Amino acid sequence: MNKVVGIVVALVLIIVYTCTFFVDEREKAILLAFGKIDKVGYESGIQFKLPFPFNEVRKLDGRILTIDQRPVRIQTKEKKYMVVDSFVKWRIIDEAKYFIATSGGNEQRAASLISKMADDGLRNEFAKRTVNEVISQDRTQIMSVLTSNIDEKAVSMGISIIDVRIKRVDFPDKISQNVYERMRTERERLAREHRSKGEEAATRIRADADAQSQILVAEAYRDAQIIRGEGDALSTQIYAKAYNRDRDFYRFYRSMDAYKKTFISKSDVMLIDPGSEFFKYFKSSNGKSK
Repeated sequence: MNKVVGIVVALVLIIVYTCTFFVDEREKAILLAFGKIDKVGYESGIQFKLPFPFNEVRKLDGRILTIDQRPVRIQTKEKKYMVVDSFVKWRIIDEAKYFIATSGGNEQRAASLISKMADDGLRNEFAKRTVNEVISQDRTQIMSVLTSNIDEKAVSMGISIIDVRIKRVDFPDKISQNVYERMRTERERLAREHRSKGEEAATRIRADADAQSQILVAEAYRDAQIIRGEGDALSTQIYAKAYNRDRDFYRFYRSMDAYKKTFISKSDVMLIDPGSEFFKYFKSSNGKSK
């Protein structure tokens, strides 16, 4: 009896295993009957089917997928080549069309088809525009047009194109080097021009500063001489007034000042006639001979 129960349980488990399948919320499932599509549009959760070979389940990735395009050389309206690097975001919207168009749900096949459409679209759009338009003006418009055009074509394969983005647009290596050299030469020329203008302005400023300095020094010297002259005149005037008020005292004061300045050091020696006017106040306080 136990063996029978065990066999029955085993059979039940085998039937359950072969007749059920689980669909993840990130997946899409296709039910095949003898290799042909029987049912699509499964919700996530446990689903039922007939055992193999009557039914077979193929699961597809239901998430938004990204194709990182290889950089391609594309010619512009001016017949100049550009290297364009881009990527495409897409997802499956119709499992049956996708399964048929990609030879059994082959994701690599789908990526190859989308990449070809993206490359063709880029070539068509770049061929309508100049280098300047591609680089500085129309990139957003190109991406919008590409997304719309490729999506229209991909719908027939059960695919929705979410977005097409251009990551980088550049010149080929050799052309880039020439462009960079021209840019460097131009920048060096502008730098020399700015330096030359700067040196000219600096020379002009230094010359103006030197001239202003000389003018200020000359004016200061002139003013100093005027002040000194006025001071000397005032001093002479004061001396003259003092002299006129008491001429004897003034002569005495001047003689004392002369003695002080003459004999400022002990080593000073002066040879002069003792009867000279210079010594008159040595002989008498009033400077007169006794």
